[in-house]
Amino acid sequence: MYKILIADDEEMIRRLIRKYAEFEGHTVGEASDGMEAVKMCRTGDYDILICDIMMPELDGFSALREIRRFSDIPIIMLSARGEEYDKISGFSLGVDDYVVKPFSPKELMMRVDAIMKRSAKKSEPPHEIFELEGLRADITARLVYIDGKRADMSPKEYDLFFYLLKNKNVALTREKLITEVWGYDYYGDDRTLDTHIKLLRRSLGKYSKFIVTLRGVGYRFDTEA
Repeated sequence: MYKILIADDEEMIRRLIRKYAEFEGHTVGEASDGMEAVKMCRTGDYDILICDIMMPELDGFSALREIRRFSDIPIIMLSARGEEYDKISGFSLGVDDYVVKPFSPKELMMRVDAIMKRSAKKSEPPHEIFELEGLRADITARLVYIDGKRADMSPKEYDLFFYLLKNKNVALTREKLITEVWGYDYYGDDRTLDTHIKLLRRSLGKYSKFIVTLRGVGYRFDTEA
């Protein structure tokens, strides 16, 4: 369920939307003008804003400009007019949808649901999975499986392994690996890399064959090995 802010100077409109929103289990806040809408967006943790264009103090477009300075909250604009100019202005300012009065409250709630589902999908990072023979790495979750059994690695082994995976089939110098995995301020013995490669190979078991040593250069995760 969502926390919805309704900004409209017409109390009857706010009451109508609130009725349907609360019936569907949503929490509702109300603002009667643009200034109040900006203030409530700044201080309240709302999921979506339903905002009228024609409001006192600050109109909907001006309120949207202010809100977009500090928030990317999804916004549905309401208008008594259906002019193309209004729609173009709204969409250019980052409006997610546009509803012309009079409108169906039920349809409005369906639009809210559709926008929130799209927003949720956008915010979810892609789940990155790598599989080769019996080796499976869930890079997003930082999990590695060897023939279906979860491997137990140290944090630095995971860092090293995932960096090799992301750069598979690329020759990586020792300096590059140390810089990217241990950091630019690392001044330790470069044998630390060799030690972790050894530990990583032990963790990967028979799939350690994919980590190829490049004499005088460094290492490569070779999917053709």
